[in-house]
Amino acid sequence: MRERRIYLLDPRRYRPEVIAVVFAKTSRSPEPFDVIAEGLSDESAAQFHEKWVVGYGHASVAEHAVLHIAFENISRLAAEAIEGVRLASFTEKSTRFQILDREAFYLPPEIAASPFREAYAETMTRLFETYHAALEPVRRVMEGWFPRRPEESEGAYRTRLRIRAMDACRYLLPTATLTNVGMTVNARALEHGLRKWLSHPLAEVREIAATVKAVALREVPTLLKYAEPNAYLRTSAERLRQWACALPEDPEPRDGVRLIAWDPEAEVRFIAACLYRFRALSYEGALRQVRAMRPEERREVLEAALGGRSPFDPPVRELEHIVYTFDCLMDEGAYYDLKRHRMMTQTPQALTAAYGYAVPRAIEEAGLGAAYRTAVEAAIALWERMHPVIGEAAAYALPNAVYRRVLMTMNMREAYHLCRLRGGPNGHFAYRYIAMRIYEAIRAVHPTLAAYMGCEAYPPSEEIAARFGGVAHPEATPTT
Repeated sequence: MRERRIYLLDPRRYRPEVIAVVFAKTSRSPEPFDVIAEGLSDESAAQFHEKWVVGYGHASVAEHAVLHIAFENISRLAAEAIEGVRLASFTEKSTRFQILDREAFYLPPEIAASPFREAYAETMTRLFETYHAALEPVRRVMEGWFPRRPEESEGAYRTRLRIRAMDACRYLLPTATLTNVGMTVNARALEHGLRKWLSHPLAEVREIAATVKAVALREVPTLLKYAEPNAYLRTSAERLRQWACALPEDPEPRDGVRLIAWDPEAEVRFIAACLYRFRALSYEGALRQVRAMRPEERREVLEAALGGRSPFDPPVRELEHIVYTFDCLMDEGAYYDLKRHRMMTQTPQALTAAYGYAVPRAIEEAGLGAAYRTAVEAAIALWERMHPVIGEAAAYALPNAVYRRVLMTMNMREAYHLCRLRGGPNGHFAYRYIAMRIYEAIRAVHPTLAAYMGCEAYPPSEEIAARFGGVAHPEATPTT
C-alpha cells in the first residue's frame, strides 16, 4: 500500500506560475508533485502557460497561482471597485477601530483638473474637522448609553466607547477617505479583476489597475500579460446608462428592506433536495413525496437537517436552492460593509444624493446636529454642482451618511450567514438594522426555515431604529 503524503509546496522556493504548472501536470504525469516541481524552471512554466492557459484556454490552471497584494492610500470609492472581485479575500483598514487623520482624503485627477478643486478641498476639510470635533462629545453620549459592565476592565470599556462613538462619527467620512486593503487572489480571478478595473470610469481605479498589473507581472509574467481594458464592459455600461436615463426617477419608497421575490414552496423544495441526496429518485419524484407529507413529518425532516448546529456550524448546502431578492436602502457606510458578502448577487445603484442622508441619534444628543447637517449638506451641494460636469468622479465628495439603494439576491444559506453575522449586537447599528430586516422578511414568509437562523435573541429592527436612529426606516423620511 502506497504511503499517503500531504505537504506544502513552499512559495519561497517556487514561484506562483511554477506551482500552477505542478498542479496542472498531475493530470497527465504519474510523478509526485515535488518531483514535477524540481523539473520545472520559470521559462518552462511560462511556455506551459502560453500553450495551455493562453493558447487553449485552460484558465482554471491559473487558479493555482496565488498572489497577496497590498493596496495603501487608495480611496474608499476605489476600494469598492477593487473589492468587487468575487473570488478573492480582502481585509481593510477599519473606520470602527482607527481614527483617521484630517488629511486622509484623495484628490482625484478629474476634480484636480476642474474648477471645483478648491471647493472640494474645503468641503473635505470641513467633513474631517466635523468628524474629529464630534468624537469626544459622541463618546460622552455613548458613556450614558452603555454603562460599564461589572467584569469589564477600564481599558476594555474605553475601547468599547470609542468604537461606538466612531460608529456614529464615521457617517461624516467621505468616499474619498484613504484606506488600506489587503487582497489574496488567484491569477485567474485577478486577470478578470484587472480587465474590469482597466475599463473603469474612474481614473484612480484605472491607475491602480495599471500598477497592480505591473507589480503582479513580476510573479506571474505569463498569466496576466494579456489583461487589457475591455471594450464590452465600457460600451455595455454606457448603452444601459442611456436607456436608464430615459426613465423618470422615482426614489420612493424609502423603506430600508423590501422582499420582492421568493419561492412560496421553499420549504418543500428544501426538504426534497435534502432527501434527494440520499435516495435514488428524481427531484420531481422527491417533490411529489414531500408534498404528500404531513406537516409534522416535514418539521421532523427540517429538524434532522438543521437542528443541533452550533453557532460555528454552517448549515447544509441544500439551503442554496432557496433564493430571495431584496430591494434595500441603506447608508453608504452600511453598504460598504455589506458589499463584502460577495457570495450573493448585488446590483448597487450609482452613489447619489437622491435619497437624502442619515443623522445618527448620538450626533443629535451630543448637540452636533447643526454642524453635522452643515458639513453633509455642503458635500451634497458640491456633488450636485460637480456631477453634471465631471460625472461619476463627483461621488468622491459624498459622505457615508447618504443613502444608497442596492438590489441583493441571495440563497438562504447566505442569508443564514449574513443575518447571524451582521445582526449581532456587536456590529454597526446600520447594517444590524438591514440584517434584521432581512431576517424578519424571511421569517414572515418562511417561519419554519427562519427558526433555524439563530437570530431569535437579537434585538429586532424596530428596537435598533429607535435606539440609534439614522437607518432608512419605513416610518421615517430621511433628511434631504
